[in-house]
Amino acid sequence: MSRENEIAGNVINIQHYCYQDGPGVRTTVFVKGCSLRCRWCGNPESISTDIELAYDKKECLGCDVCGLCRKAPFEDDLFEEGEDKKIKITDKAKKAWDFKNIDLCPTKAIYLYGSKMTAAQVIADVDKDVSFYRNSGGGITVSGGEPLLQPEFTAEVLQLAHSHGYTTAIETAANVPWENMDYVLPHVDTVLHDIKIFDSERHREWTGAGNERILDNLRRAYEKYPAKTFITRTPVIKGVNDDDANINATLDFIKDYKNVIDYELLPYHRLGIGKYNALDMDYPLDLFEAPTEERLTELRERIKTVFERKK
Repeated sequence: MSRENEIAGNVINIQHYCYQDGPGVRTTVFVKGCSLRCRWCGNPESISTDIELAYDKKECLGCDVCGLCRKAPFEDDLFEEGEDKKIKITDKAKKAWDFKNIDLCPTKAIYLYGSKMTAAQVIADVDKDVSFYRNSGGGITVSGGEPLLQPEFTAEVLQLAHSHGYTTAIETAANVPWENMDYVLPHVDTVLHDIKIFDSERHREWTGAGNERILDNLRRAYEKYPAKTFITRTPVIKGVNDDDANINATLDFIKDYKNVIDYELLPYHRLGIGKYNALDMDYPLDLFEAPTEERLTELRERIKTVFERKK
């Protein structure tokens, strides 16, 4: 059996025709598992490494109309009937769901986040977009979650993509052992990486981990792989990391590396709230706000000035 058929990863989704995940039109492969716990996370389905059961109550027909999920081949106590005649998924159901029978729900109100795929299966899906890559200079991006938590799978996907003539990119927070990063980077053309908060204690407060390893990994990557293209990103949240000190410290960190070609500010959004509901997770809705357009413009002008000096 070939190596590409042996290696499998836990994939959430393969999204086609993406324009913000690297150069050109790209296909983005989202994998499960993250080593940070950002309190503003918009993709809670990507945090756990496990396949997860999700439920969209709006799509549920109700126990009086359907009720298939409460019948054989399932145990009677995996799903309960709520006062609104919609099902309630018990903690036991989340652990005992028979993944082979997920398609039983006629409206897909019950579904899974995550599926096992080999690198060859991923590339077979990516191949559908080949004409768009050729015309735009695009390719494949592996994102997450954190793709460097699945280094063998991610490297195999990217290596196979190169063999098909596609450009490659990853999106990473770099909070992994250096060995993981060093294993994958030889197969990457563009590295899009976060520096969320430069001060380590503040980083720990908001993401659950300090950033010493992150910054050390990035320094080593910039220096060991001078021919790679790096793009720094900060997801900007008002009152959390939109202050001058944070942005200036990040600029100081990257400004002397010629292979860091851009610094992008990504305004906070609340598009992931529905996913929290589907996973029965709480979300601190009132805690975070997007920065104003005026503030973003001010910060972006500062970044533009620094990068013009680098040329």
